[in-house]
Amino acid sequence: MRHFFVVSAIILLAFADVAEAQVGTNETLLNPNLASEEDLLAAPGLSEQLVEAIIRGRPFRGISPLHDLLSATLGEAQLEELYRHLWLPLNLNTASRETILLIPGIGNRMAHEFEEYRAYVNIAQFRREMGKYVDDDEVARMEQYVFVPMDLNTATEEDFHTIPGMGNRMVHEFMEYRPYARIEVFRREIGKYVDDDEVARLERYVEVR
Repeated sequence: MRHFFVVSAIILLAFADVAEAQVGTNETLLNPNLASEEDLLAAPGLSEQLVEAIIRGRPFRGISPLHDLLSATLGEAQLEELYRHLWLPLNLNTASRETILLIPGIGNRMAHEFEEYRAYVNIAQFRREMGKYVDDDEVARMEQYVFVPMDLNTATEEDFHTIPGMGNRMVHEFMEYRPYARIEVFRREIGKYVDDDEVARLERYVEVR
């Protein structure tokens, strides 16, 4: 009987790790969908015209449309420097090799490792697997650029708070409408509180499993 409980505890701990899914901890990068005009103007390489274009184009639903906008004006070296200061997190499970390579300091070898461990269930898994190849500081730097979609029906309040721009009121609304049968329910219910653009911005970070 004791053996049964020990095994059960191990299984439950493993499941708890799987259930956790979140956005990478971000200490330094501006989010182009949320940054103020003042902060954008302070980012390297961004002219007033580019800042205006970014603000007009929000919300960006991925890094590719933002990159297309910026690359029409900025060169490769300028973009690499800018992306050390400004970035829209990539979905670890769906990002293309091309977009992964836009992350500063990421070459083909590390991009391959990003892809190798799919499907990711949480950021903890990303940290663990990438930690086989680089030190903790580099893992922490890389995790700022990525996220794993969180299950609307199992994510914790703490998980929801990792979504950029989330406050207590919106976390409450996310929890209020559980269980979600499909993503359309999320769109409808959260659309009672914010406009379609904001629903689309938030939806990037969640899924119904």
